[in-house]
Amino acid sequence: MPELLEVEQARVLIAERAVGREIAAVDAPDRWYLKRGLTPRGARTALPGHSITDARRRGKQLFLDTDRAGPVLGLHLGMSGRVVIDDEAAGDPLLYASNRDVRAWHRFTLRFADGGRLALRDPRRLGAVELDPDEDRLGVDALELTLPQLRAIVTRSRAPTKAVLMNQARIAGLGNLLVDEALWRAGIAPDRTASSLDAAEQVALHRSVRSTLRTLGRRGGSHTGDLIAARVPGGACPRDGTPLVRGTVAGRTSYWCPRHQV
Repeated sequence: MPELLEVEQARVLIAERAVGREIAAVDAPDRWYLKRGLTPRGARTALPGHSITDARRRGKQLFLDTDRAGPVLGLHLGMSGRVVIDDEAAGDPLLYASNRDVRAWHRFTLRFADGGRLALRDPRRLGAVELDPDEDRLGVDALELTLPQLRAIVTRSRAPTKAVLMNQARIAGLGNLLVDEALWRAGIAPDRTASSLDAAEQVALHRSVRSTLRTLGRRGGSHTGDLIAARVPGGACPRDGTPLVRGTVAGRTSYWCPRHQV
């Protein structure tokens, strides 16, 4: 499912293939997909005639700026969404959703004046589109997270560490796979109370989040972690061979090593 790394791949594709192109028309066949008061008619009125000037990302949210004081278009990929520009889709094929190009799955499409298009294809219909989104509702982007920021976030929370890391209002961009990988690398159990982490564990967690994003970003996405192949019932820790614990933490299926994650 799209996490920060996959959304960044979508941002890069938009920056390379859509910036500078004029929007001629909007297809918004799914009213439910439009959020925070946006309607199909509103989208068709607000966007045509404007050109995309920049593609930004904060966490898992994409922001497309437009020219001449036009609106900011917010895109969220949900659990299975992919950005498709002309005939190129962003990122590697997703592991948890169909990658067939079914037109009924094109929930929102910008048609450019040059004849091309940018579509948000979403089989599971869990993404979202809005205009002028509130960017301040998101926490610090995980790629920009500093150690002092992480310390401030974890020390004031008695929630499980995994829940804190996945709270988009605190740290934006980390999802289930990235968090399980980072906690496995840091040697911290996902159900450990966040405020119980000592100073050394906070440093280890910060380093692990940064190294996980850097390494998996080079490899191609959130599904390329060292733990990923073992995230199955009966899987063993790639580090020490201990059978992994499988449980639900922060509402998500989680895997961790009971031997080295404490």
